[in-house]
Amino acid sequence: MFFKRKPKFEAKKGIVTVAKGTLMPITEVEDQVFASKAMGDGFAVRPSEGTVCSPVSGTIGSIFPTKHAITLVADDGKEVMVHMGIDTVNLKGEGFTIKVKDGQKVVAGEPIAEMDLQTIGPKVPATDIMVIFLNLDGQAVTANAGACELAEEGRVTIA
Repeated sequence: MFFKRKPKFEAKKGIVTVAKGTLMPITEVEDQVFASKAMGDGFAVRPSEGTVCSPVSGTIGSIFPTKHAITLVADDGKEVMVHMGIDTVNLKGEGFTIKVKDGQKVVAGEPIAEMDLQTIGPKVPATDIMVIFLNLDGQAVTANAGACELAEEGRVTIA
């Protein structure tokens, strides 16, 4: 007889913070492409620990070969990109461990990656993790800025 393995994390509802650290509006990151919302509206976390979790429940769309970004399609149809660090594409995967596969179902709060902040930090302008909603159709993201825990609920809303 097979038993379902219980996850080592508590599944969350809605949008959650992707890391432990400092939650901030996307406009405060040190990269103009993200800060100007050219790719879409979102939020960011300046991580104090390396675990990165899924901000929403949905399906992994793609994992960049350089391991610095993961896209998802949320259960409600929102397309989401989790981009780990600024200029981290240049690291070619160094310092990143991916914990999911393309097409895998995930729940909000489930770990999707690990960032080795000691390896990555000195080599890039910032380790901020940007969460970009790519298809909001005029809706705006609001982040209740300040210290946050991993997978914290109720701090980010879309309206």
